[in-house]
Amino acid sequence: QVHLEESGGGSVQAGGSLTLSCVVDGYFYSRDHCMGWFRQAPGKERERVAVIDKDNNVIYSDLVKGRFTVSKDNAENILHLQMIDLKPEDTGMYYCAADAARLAGMDRCANLGLPGFATWGRGTQVTVAS
Repeated sequence: QVHLEESGGGSVQAGGSLTLSCVVDGYFYSRDHCMGWFRQAPGKERERVAVIDKDNNVIYSDLVKGRFTVSKDNAENILHLQMIDLKPEDTGMYYCAADAARLAGMDRCANLGLPGFATWGRGTQVTVAS
């Protein structure tokens, strides 16, 4: 079965940077699937941060566009989320998610929300202080 494990979270001051990683195990190749980053602040619904397809097309939430960058290390089967100029409102638990469908394009990935992703990591906490 697919197993996702996030890492790289921590506590930073506003304006700081963090890079999150998502290691994908279980004979599942992230390069062939829609992959997503989500976050959830206390008391709020989980929201999509970004989604990336097999061709490395990325759609970002307007809340993070220009500050966050998603990339894939296909050789190591790791998904990254580089975050700069972090703001207090970026605080939350960040989750990596994988779509079960193989070789789908952005037409599918773009429409995947929380219910659409089959596999989730446990999350990594990001805290941004003002």
